[in-house]
Amino acid sequence: MYRGNEGVTRDFVATALVVHEQRVVLLHHRKLGRWLPPGGHIDAPELPDAAAIREVREESGLDVELLADYEPAGFDHALARPAGIQLEDIEPGHQHIDLIYFARPVGSTELSGNDESLDIRWFTIEEMRATGVSDEVIAWSQKAIAAVGTHNAHKDV
Repeated sequence: MYRGNEGVTRDFVATALVVHEQRVVLLHHRKLGRWLPPGGHIDAPELPDAAAIREVREESGLDVELLADYEPAGFDHALARPAGIQLEDIEPGHQHIDLIYFARPVGSTELSGNDESLDIRWFTIEEMRATGVSDEVIAWSQKAIAAVGTHNAHKDV
């Protein structure tokens, strides 16, 4: 659906839902005042998948691998395909084009926040609901948990 875009600015951002043992990392965003997965702006000339990995490391202290499909073999520079892309209204006249990835930790699962967040922790879906996490974040978290489970099942074969 076309939306008139006179005067609208848009930024590309990358978000990663990190899953470990049926839990997802969320941080309580200082500026926005709500629980969100790690993510942020894609800095030029950074690639989207690299931005997702960087944002997770900066905001949670975790090293992660993305669970993503790749373009067919034969391409020298295949990028991880995001699990989804959505348009988000940030404020009047400004939107984010959010490339959403699913990931899992590599190594330690100990969290360390930064000055952008008031709190950071691992959540089950039930804990998200009890804490008032948005339906949108819960829906993406459910998809990420299912994707990690499927990925682990294929990896064990």
